[in-house]
Amino acid sequence: MTGRARDLLTTSHGAAVELANASFSITASTRREILEIVVDPPHPRSAEMVGVRAGGASREALKATMGDLRGTPQFQLLDDFAGASLVAGWIWSEWVENWQADLGTGSKQPVAGRTGAMENICTGFATGASSLGEDGQVVHGSQSRTEVGPLENPDDPQGWHELATQFGPQMRRARRIDLFRDGVLLRADIGFQDSGSSPSGTRTAIHEYRVHAEIDPNTMTLASIQALPLILPFRECPGASIKVGRLVGQPLGEFRDSVLNTLPGTMGCTHLNDVLRALADVPTLSEKILIT
Repeated sequence: MTGRARDLLTTSHGAAVELANASFSITASTRREILEIVVDPPHPRSAEMVGVRAGGASREALKATMGDLRGTPQFQLLDDFAGASLVAGWIWSEWVENWQADLGTGSKQPVAGRTGAMENICTGFATGASSLGEDGQVVHGSQSRTEVGPLENPDDPQGWHELATQFGPQMRRARRIDLFRDGVLLRADIGFQDSGSSPSGTRTAIHEYRVHAEIDPNTMTLASIQALPLILPFRECPGASIKVGRLVGQPLGEFRDSVLNTLPGTMGCTHLNDVLRALADVPTLSEKILIT
């Protein structure tokens, strides 16, 4: 898995200034344990992440070893290893017929959820949901997906950093937070997409959200929020979006922890929670645009 990120400031004159950038390369086992990690800029404690498994464990280890990077592109990238690696295996369903048939054996044993059990992990896997069979296991063939176009906008060539062309069964998690001033408020326009290449040469997405948030710049608390579910795998999944209002009034700097406490289990969506947790970086990102 490789990751790239940057912070880009657009000035009042329309110039684009790169404030920070970062990248990583991680080799992981089939059980999502970090076998090798290289980060740029280098960090003296990054090697301590080797052996850590993706999920809550990797996020706790990241906070303990590289917590000094909070608010930087590097921290966001490494925090995303948990969620991005969780969904990455989905891409095989686009390329291999009956791909899930051997998941229950050997090194391909399921590693999502609680030792492979997904029931009540999130809204989409609540007991009785269409995503689950009578045995409580995921019904993979019922997943929805949507063909999508390129993220890049030719009218805004600096809107994304250069994205590598993907061939074969390769997956991508892409996210952005556009933060800007609007009168006395800060507004955040957030995009999030999990997509992958398909045999037809196009791209298919399984998760896509758009989030609009208003922030009080004096207290750095959430003033309002709207989450729009655009592409999701199961018909129950959009139900998580209507619960995001529970976060209103909470300080953004604590969102990496408070989102999981406010929207746990079937109250939330694993991937929407990932979108919302990144709002914790807004206090740092806002420092440049609040200068008058």
